[in-house]
Amino acid sequence: MSDSLPPGFAPDERVVLFDGVCKLCNGWAKFLIRHDAQRQFRLASVQSPQGQALLAWYGLPSDYFDTMVMIDEAGLHVRSTALLRILGRLPRPWRMLAWLRLIPRPLRDWCYDRIALNRYRLFGRHPACLLPTADHTERFLHD
Repeated sequence: MSDSLPPGFAPDERVVLFDGVCKLCNGWAKFLIRHDAQRQFRLASVQSPQGQALLAWYGLPSDYFDTMVMIDEAGLHVRSTALLRILGRLPRPWRMLAWLRLIPRPLRDWCYDRIALNRYRLFGRHPACLLPTADHTERFLHD
């Protein structure tokens, strides 16, 4: 897995990849749009051409991907680390949750995996990847 940034990726750019058919993941994307007033993050579903290209760049599976990804100036972050890096950049009170980084990563990731691996059963799934609404289009990666 490469830690370098993909071609055309600006050093100050932050991208969050999420499962576009997962209802929990779509809720997370909507949460980010609502609480990221500074527009620090751009979004892409793992099913989109942009998401697929980023997964391929980092050598990650593109057919079944069961975690969230955050890419920033430090490279690729997955699972609980991705979640906590995102929360650490949001305004209060969300930023305060970043203290959870003090919990050892194996324990954090184990908890994260329990939800991620059961997300469809617990929260449901959409029959197809949802498209961004017109007012959110600029928040998503495009060709």
